[in-house]
Amino acid sequence: MILITGGAGYIGSHINKLLNKSGYETIVLDNLSKGHKKAVKWGSLVNADLSDSDKLREIFQNNDIEAVMHFAAFSSVAESVEEPEKYFKNNFENTANLLRIMKEFRVRKFIFSSTAALYGIPKEIPISESAELKPINPYGESKLMVENLLKDESDFGGLKYVSLRYFNAAGADLDCEIGEDHNPESHLIPLVLDAAIGRRNSISIFGDDYDTPDGTCIRDYIHVQDLADAHLKALQYLEEPFNDSNIFNLGNGNGFSVKEVIDTCKKVTGIDFEVKVEGRRPGDPDILIADSKKAEEVLKWKPEYPDLEDIVESAWNWHKKLHG
Repeated sequence: MILITGGAGYIGSHINKLLNKSGYETIVLDNLSKGHKKAVKWGSLVNADLSDSDKLREIFQNNDIEAVMHFAAFSSVAESVEEPEKYFKNNFENTANLLRIMKEFRVRKFIFSSTAALYGIPKEIPISESAELKPINPYGESKLMVENLLKDESDFGGLKYVSLRYFNAAGADLDCEIGEDHNPESHLIPLVLDAAIGRRNSISIFGDDYDTPDGTCIRDYIHVQDLADAHLKALQYLEEPFNDSNIFNLGNGNGFSVKEVIDTCKKVTGIDFEVKVEGRRPGDPDILIADSKKAEEVLKWKPEYPDLEDIVESAWNWHKKLHG
């Protein structure tokens, strides 16, 4: 049995589907503050918060939990700057509570949903796992605190973990059963698709004077199906008794600019819409691209859907189902 915290959310729900298709039984723990009950179409759902130690103990007491996949976290950079204490409480303190309860019940396998935000503004591109960890916002800091705790628990407490640092998750389930549905939405592709479908009057580009070929920021977009596959492979990695705790980047190794994403959305949807150029946002690096060679070599993982058009098309199919 696999416990998936935050399994009613965007990424967690895709992992939940793949695990069940792969023969695993799952329990989703989600307080539904960000996730959606309707996204839990596989396994069972417990509506509870990670701060509720009694409920956590009840779950571990009543189920034979083999491993935990942890997605329950707040992830808005802008909100983390405005409310840092909210992020440290939910992202770090609640994770520490989960790890304490796991230790009580001798559950040792843990897969952590980490982030490229740990790297801050990188000195070298592509970014490898050995790059300096220097987050520039409370969201990234809260995730780094968890990674430091995981290392200590692994070194001294018997925990075996995999931390997956992913870049820009995008796209949707190819069967169109689940997809991205944030409120408010902050990710570029669904915001652009909102403009295409008429839910927004326009889309904004924040800065077109970056040191990139077209002047807009470049990011590494990774299909959510590929993320799900990496989590499955990470679980299988931890199931091998002689494998140690490890950290992996997850990305395509290719970057696409904001303008390229917008143009691709226009091409896939066949719809034109207004694009505005506004001033830069503070703290946006010019380029973020992952070096995922380690995941390819150790986990035997490689993105199956690296093409931006494929990513956008899957997102558009879901977007039309959700909002059309």
